[in-house]
Amino acid sequence: MRRTIAFLAAGTLVALSLNVVTGSTAAAAPFGYAQLNSIQKRLASGLLTSELGGAPAAARQAAPATQFKSATATCTDHFGSNVKVNQNCLNLTDPDLQGRAQAQNETWVAVDPNNANHVISSYNDYRRGDGTCGVSYSQDAGRTWADSTTPNGFTRGTAFGAARQYWQAGGDTSVAWDSRGNAYLSCQTFLRGAGVTSNPDQSSAFYVYRSTGTNGASFNFPGRPVVEHNDVAGAGNFLLDKQLLTVDNSRTSAFRDRVYVTWTTFAEDGTGYIYEAYSADYGETFSAPVLVSSNSALCDNTFGLPTPQGTCNENQFSQPFTAPDGTLYVTYANFNNAVVAPENRNQMLLSKSTDGGVTFSPPVRVGYYNDLPDCATYQNGADPGRACIPEKGPSFNSIFRATNYPVGAVDPTHPNRVVVTYGSYINRNSNETTGCAPAGFSAAGTNLYTGVKTTCNNDILLGVSTNGGASFANTEPRTAPVVTTASGQARSDQFWQGTAYTPNGALVVSYYDRQYGSDNNTGFSDITVSQSRNASTFRHDRATSSSMPPPTQFNGTFYGDYAAVAVTNHTAYPVWSDTRPVDLFLCPGTGTTTTPPAVCQSGATNASVANDQDIYTVGVAIR
Repeated sequence: MRRTIAFLAAGTLVALSLNVVTGSTAAAAPFGYAQLNSIQKRLASGLLTSELGGAPAAARQAAPATQFKSATATCTDHFGSNVKVNQNCLNLTDPDLQGRAQAQNETWVAVDPNNANHVISSYNDYRRGDGTCGVSYSQDAGRTWADSTTPNGFTRGTAFGAARQYWQAGGDTSVAWDSRGNAYLSCQTFLRGAGVTSNPDQSSAFYVYRSTGTNGASFNFPGRPVVEHNDVAGAGNFLLDKQLLTVDNSRTSAFRDRVYVTWTTFAEDGTGYIYEAYSADYGETFSAPVLVSSNSALCDNTFGLPTPQGTCNENQFSQPFTAPDGTLYVTYANFNNAVVAPENRNQMLLSKSTDGGVTFSPPVRVGYYNDLPDCATYQNGADPGRACIPEKGPSFNSIFRATNYPVGAVDPTHPNRVVVTYGSYINRNSNETTGCAPAGFSAAGTNLYTGVKTTCNNDILLGVSTNGGASFANTEPRTAPVVTTASGQARSDQFWQGTAYTPNGALVVSYYDRQYGSDNNTGFSDITVSQSRNASTFRHDRATSSSMPPPTQFNGTFYGDYAAVAVTNHTAYPVWSDTRPVDLFLCPGTGTTTTPPAVCQSGATNASVANDQDIYTVGVAIR
């Protein structure tokens, strides 16, 4: 059961091979959503389920409550000081497809190191009905934004036996800048196959797009492949997930402007390894995949599965980041540590490369962590097989899929100081002394606890290395230092963190936070930015101007998987998916031969008002 937590924990999984160009055979057994076993399907993310055919097209999202009332179609671009990033107005979507042609979620953000006015953000963008790779850019330090149209409709078809390869969907984006003013976008694209369409083709790829001279307003066409897989027969045997991008923009680095992409490859033998590819020519071409996760005594439970690439054979959520001297670090969640029930913890690992991503050291342990609890057990049967963040008390509003993951950064003023932040449901504020304790695993392999909805809460932990990632000081979640040190955070949930260092050495962490008002009891959320000059004591600033209700798009079960922050010496830019915009529908009984169309709003099963998902940000002063 624990194996499947890593195997299909989150994100859009797309059928891919490790080779840059491969061919599929019609006789091969397909490995897609339809071939997952029942436990794997229950563990699959909301994005995978909706994108790769887990439910019929007309039933992916439940209709909102039938009590509609008249509304006015508006295009809100501010909530107080919070600024809307994506600039589209809300499309009116049929209630049974709520979220389609509407939502934006899963955010990344980056600031040009040469010009603090240039900020770009990327996200999953559903305004065209299916997910694609959305990008917005600001040239006035985040005060106003415009949308870029990413040219990802088709790419060269050389790997697919034709002049062009057209793509139906995409997502899991990230962005970064090099030291010379070029911006980069990582985009996952795929065809959805026979589960949803009449075409069995499940070809898929990772592409990197570069913006040169326009600061994110436009990108090169076509995208440059990191990995491409020809699966026109729909018979692939790999699933690949959660790619993230970084660029070494240090002027003192031996690998200045090298572009790195990391990801997880799930194989039909049940394994999940972390891989990396790099570009030394500004994203024009990429290396063959390089193994990141490998053999280690830290991985002492291989689940009886093959170990073709080493004993660390179950991993997820990799994130690459670089040091001023060109060292590349990759941190990731690993599920190969042996535990004895009722303990259910896993571990965050770190591997590094000192030769520009050509080879990697064996991993070191950043820290143990306990993932979020099984949703159905504590939220009245909602979102079965997934983890979520139950609110306290008797309501069951917070049902969106969530997980804990690591994010790392290097202090440029003390390059041997490497930090990794990660969430844990067991921590110094939430453990056996407070009535919260691990209770093993559910039938679906997700975590169980005593004290859920009463005493348990998720905190953001801080792993610190002062020797260049060779070791970390405190790996025990019950005693490890936490970022979330405000008094109101000791009994409330914090999750989905982003982490960055300013050029002059301030550590900044942003995250979703339920310490404000009644958030912890209603399932509402806010955004907090925490900052520290010593990687020990933190000050905290509320970024949201008011609390955000539980998401209702995608039947309330999908809100994205991560959120990021970017920084200058003076300002932090947290970027998040916001649920305060009200969702709008065609009023029932209108748009007929006798009644013109009218706009309505409605309730939802987990919120009084159905809501949209838009991307918002605000500049938070670094002090």
